[in-house]
Amino acid sequence: MRSLAVAAVFSLASLGCSSAGPYGYSRDYSPLSAEEDAVEDAREYDPIMVQRDPDDWKKGKVMLFGVVRSRNEGPGGTAYLSLGMRSLAARNLCDDFEEDTCRVTVGDKEHAIVHVLAKLDANDNIGKESIGAGSLVRVVGKLSDGVDPDDGTPVLEAQYYRHWPRGFYVTSADASHMRK
Repeated sequence: MRSLAVAAVFSLASLGCSSAGPYGYSRDYSPLSAEEDAVEDAREYDPIMVQRDPDDWKKGKVMLFGVVRSRNEGPGGTAYLSLGMRSLAARNLCDDFEEDTCRVTVGDKEHAIVHVLAKLDANDNIGKESIGAGSLVRVVGKLSDGVDPDDGTPVLEAQYYRHWPRGFYVTSADASHMRK
């Protein structure tokens, strides 16, 4: 009888718990488990330091958040993304007190333009919620030896990415009508 009571408590507790899901519906940023593995030993992309010492920055993984400005075809079936780099907010904005109203929040200003080569998953490649202008991505990867032909900035080869379609994230500019 006691074991049934314990099992019932655990069942009820698990019903009350929910995952932040792929789009991070929680008050604080919630990385996916694959994302946690990917960002291990990666450093936050610093465009100024990359320009000063590109060879040092090519030695390891870098990570960043960016809003897609444009998407083109890249070599070997990849997508070539131009991103406006953004800062992740310390806390997500929410419509009310329920976590499922919270959205991943990034700054409303770009820090730099970053170019990324990424092999996209099928759902992110084609369709209504595919990666395109206005999407948010978190990218982890290594800087390549190549540079963008238009602006000369380094190109990042993605080893991992996480995608939020347009409308599934917010910027700090939304704080006027959302709560922290």
